[in-house]
Amino acid sequence: MTDSILSKAATMEIPINSNGDSRTAEDDSLEQDLQQVMVSGPNLNETSIVSGGYGGAAEGIIPTSSIKDIRSKSRGITPSQSAASRIANQPGHYPAPSMHHSNSNPSMMSEEATRGVAVEKFDSVKKWSINTYKCTKQMFSERFGRGTKTVDLELEAQIDVLRETKMKYERILRLARELTNHFYNMVQTQQALGDTFADLSQKSPELQDEFGYNAETQRLLCKNGETLLGAINFFVSSINTLVNKTMEDTLMTIKMYENARLEFDAYRTDLEELSVGPRDAAAMMRFEIAQQQYQIQKDKYERLHSDVSIKLKFLEENKVKVMHKQLLLFHNAISAYFAGNQQQLEQTLRQFNVKLKPPGSDKPSWLEEQ
Repeated sequence: MTDSILSKAATMEIPINSNGDSRTAEDDSLEQDLQQVMVSGPNLNETSIVSGGYGGAAEGIIPTSSIKDIRSKSRGITPSQSAASRIANQPGHYPAPSMHHSNSNPSMMSEEATRGVAVEKFDSVKKWSINTYKCTKQMFSERFGRGTKTVDLELEAQIDVLRETKMKYERILRLARELTNHFYNMVQTQQALGDTFADLSQKSPELQDEFGYNAETQRLLCKNGETLLGAINFFVSSINTLVNKTMEDTLMTIKMYENARLEFDAYRTDLEELSVGPRDAAAMMRFEIAQQQYQIQKDKYERLHSDVSIKLKFLEENKVKVMHKQLLLFHNAISAYFAGNQQQLEQTLRQFNVKLKPPGSDKPSWLEEQ
């Protein structure tokens, strides 16, 4: 009804009298009626639009809120969102905190952690690059005779002796393994020959005694050969431990010491160059940083220098002790075997606590370790 009244008021022709006053008594009464309707009438949000005219059937009434919902859906807005937007637009209303911020905290923490790891990796790569550059520069300076090198003549001589000794012991180890391999084949051949003699002694009555003697001799040689193989295997195992574990461990420490010596000389040269440079604030800051790095490398160099000296001393003592025992074992076992002294050979193995391989095994223990 209000819309029809407003439409009628908007389309009405307004007559103008002779003195230019466009308002009449009818206009004043109409205005009063409109004000009364607007004040005392129903709220527009709660009214209904009648599709079939005023006073039509109830099923023809469409609520105004439904039209607003249809318009909101056409724009992709749900009724709850539309209501929320109306509440948010009211003066004095403060929007509730968004839940997206709380959900983004784990992702922000993950990004910060990733950024921290990237910064740490970048710093490590930067330090490694600077250190590599300084060491490479120092190495080429020493090679071309332009740089100075920190040298401990006594320690360097001991290191050279160790490397030469290791090469000689590696040759002993290689030859001892070849001897073991050849002797093992010989023992297997003697065993096969003894079995053949024993078989022929059963099938040749006219030569039974001769085949029997030879079969017994080959079996005895095979038994003594297995005993000697046990002694040689023990010798090879001990030399292998000495060369490839004890000496190699000392050489690894020597390699770390040589790298520390190169780094120490590189930072020492850098500090010497900065000490003769300008004395401004930036140069003094670089000088202090270089001095700190020099002290760190010096402590590392001195610590590894002490470690190498101690390991070389203990290695020499261990080498003498091990080789004294192994060389005595090797000599006594070989002598007893070729002298045909079976009791002396077995006593030698008991003296050095050598465990023989269980009978019935096809290969010696050193081949199983390969």
